[in-house]
Amino acid sequence: MKTMYVYILRCSNGSYYTGVTNDLEERFAQHSQGIHPNSYTFSRRPLELVFYEIFNSPLAAIAFEKKLKKWSKQKKEALIRERFDLLPELAKKKFVK
Repeated sequence: MKTMYVYILRCSNGSYYTGVTNDLEERFAQHSQGIHPNSYTFSRRPLELVFYEIFNSPLAAIAFEKKLKKWSKQKKEALIRERFDLLPELAKKKFVK
């Protein structure tokens, strides 16, 4: 099985970038060095790795990444701070109109 990582970076403007990789150290270095000028993180450096989770299944990692990308900033911040108790309530607020 290949180890996969889902990660969240805090950008210099306070936004978050969520990604998936099989080499977290290398991928963070690529983001930090600005290798891809058209990427979201290029103009938002410096970056800080604020969260990652390890997966043994690429499909599970990709599914989790897609789920996180839909989360609000507040919900991502609760995850980063390990305030798992807040996640259900923050999930409800997404659907309040």
